[in-house]
Amino acid sequence: MRFIHIADVHLGAEPDRGYPWGARRGREIWDSFRSVIQRAGEEQTDLLLIAGDLFHRQPLKREIKEVDSLLAGLVRTKVVMIAGNHDYIRNDSYYRNYEWSPNVTFLRGAELESVYFPELQTEVYGFSYHSQEIRENLYDGIRPQRPDRINILLAHGGDDNHIPVRKDLPAVSGFDYIALGHIHKPGMLASGRMAYAGALEPIDMNDTGPHGYISGEIANGQPRITFVRAASREYLHKEWRITPEDTFETVRAGIRHFIEENSSHNIYKIILRGQRDPDIYLDQEELQTLGNIIRIEDGTEPDLDYEKLEREHGDDLVGRYIRRFRRMPDSRINEDALYYGVQALLRGQR
Repeated sequence: MRFIHIADVHLGAEPDRGYPWGARRGREIWDSFRSVIQRAGEEQTDLLLIAGDLFHRQPLKREIKEVDSLLAGLVRTKVVMIAGNHDYIRNDSYYRNYEWSPNVTFLRGAELESVYFPELQTEVYGFSYHSQEIRENLYDGIRPQRPDRINILLAHGGDDNHIPVRKDLPAVSGFDYIALGHIHKPGMLASGRMAYAGALEPIDMNDTGPHGYISGEIANGQPRITFVRAASREYLHKEWRITPEDTFETVRAGIRHFIEENSSHNIYKIILRGQRDPDIYLDQEELQTLGNIIRIEDGTEPDLDYEKLEREHGDDLVGRYIRRFRRMPDSRINEDALYYGVQALLRGQR
C-alpha cells in the first residue's frame, strides 16, 4: 500500500506580506499543493493523508470547493483528512456540512472515527480539532480494532497546547504508521513508524530548512518512508562575521555573493556579528536591496580605542565623556556606561 502524507499546507496564508516577493507566496502555497496532487495521480498512489491545517484559517466555501475539485481528479487515490488547530471546526464552519467527492473522507468528528478501504486492506483512524487548543493526551489510549489490517493514525499535535504526542506511540498503540501534523519541520520518529511531514511550504522566517512531504509504502507490516522536498523556496538564516578591517563595501559584496550562491529565489535573514570599525556605517536599508532579505539584525559592536578617540575628539563632548569615565573606579557598570555612551555619541555625530 503506497501513500503520500502531507500536513500544514496552510492554504490561504500570505507569508511576508508587504515585502516585494510577498504577493507571490500565497500562490506558491496553492501551486505546491497542486503539484503534490498531480504527483499522487501520476504515481497512482493508493492513499493521500492530510494531517491537519490544510487551511491557514477558517476556509471559505469557495476554497473548499477548489480543494475538492482538485482531489476529485484523483481517479485511483483515496484521500483521508482531518482538521487541525488552524482550520478547526467551528460551529459556523463550512467544514461541517460540505459533501466531499466520493474519493475523499473527512474525519470531521471530535471523537475518534475511522474509514476502511477493503481493496487496500487498510483502515485509517483520526479525529478533528473543534477548538484551537487541546491539552489532553488524547492519542495515548487509541488502539486499532483489527490488528490484521494495515492501520494508520492521522494525528495533529505535539506540544503542550496541542495534544502532546509520545515518541514511543507506535510501539504502545499498535499502529503501522502514524501520520503527524502541526510541527512545521519534517521529522521521522520511532524508526519510521511515525513522522511529521512538516509544512509543505515554509510560512514564516523561522520555518528554516527543507519542506515537502512524506512518500511511503507499507508491506508486510513494515513502513518505508522517504521525505520529498517540494517547497518552492527556503528561509535561510546567515550569521555574518565582521572584523574592524571590513568596510561597508566588503560586507555588501560578501552578502551579495552568498545570496547568489544560495539562490536569489530563497528568503534570507542576515545576522551581523563581530566588531566593526566605529567609523563604518552599516546601511541596513541598502543591504536589504541585495535580495529577498526579510530581516537584518545588527549585533555588531564598534572596536573602540578610547585613547585614540580621546586624542581625536579633544575637548568636544565625546572627548570629555571618555575622560570623565576613565577617571572613575573600574567596574562593569562603568565599563558598560562608557562603551554604550560613546557609541551613542558617535552615532549622533554621523
